[in-house]
Amino acid sequence: MNAGAHALPPEPPSFRPADGAGYGAGDGSRGRTELAVKVIEKIAGEVAREESSSGGASGGFMGIGARADMSARPKTSVELTGNVAALTIEVAMPYPVPLRQAAGRLRQRIMSRVTELTGVQVRQVDIRILWLKSGRDAPARRVLL
Repeated sequence: MNAGAHALPPEPPSFRPADGAGYGAGDGSRGRTELAVKVIEKIAGEVAREESSSGGASGGFMGIGARADMSARPKTSVELTGNVAALTIEVAMPYPVPLRQAAGRLRQRIMSRVTELTGVQVRQVDIRILWLKSGRDAPARRVLL
C-alpha cells in the first residue's frame, strides 16, 4: 500500500449479497480498496462546503490576495494513522454568528459524514476560522483618480 493511502476495512456481512453473488470464492473477498489522503481531504472539504455556515478562500496567487468566498470549498488537511484520521480545516464563517456553536455543528457534521462515506474513523477536527464574511461585504466599486 502506498504512503498516504488507507485500506478500507472489509465490508460488514450485512452489506454482502445473501447468495454471495459478486464475491470471489474462499474468504468472500475479491480485493481491497485504498483511499488516498487527498480523497479524504476532498470529501471533508465538500462536506464543509455543503454546510451553509461555512466557506473557503478564492482568488489570490500563492496565498497572497485570497478572499473569503462562501461558495468555495474550505482547505482541508488530513493526518491518517491506520483507520483513524485527524483533520484540520480552514473556513470562512458568516458574520454575525455564534462562532463556538457554528464550529461545533460543523465539526460534528464533518466527523459523521466523513466516517459514513469513507469508513475512516475521524477522532479530531480542528477548525481554523480565517475570515468572517458579512452580508454587506459586496465588492465595492473603486474609483481611480
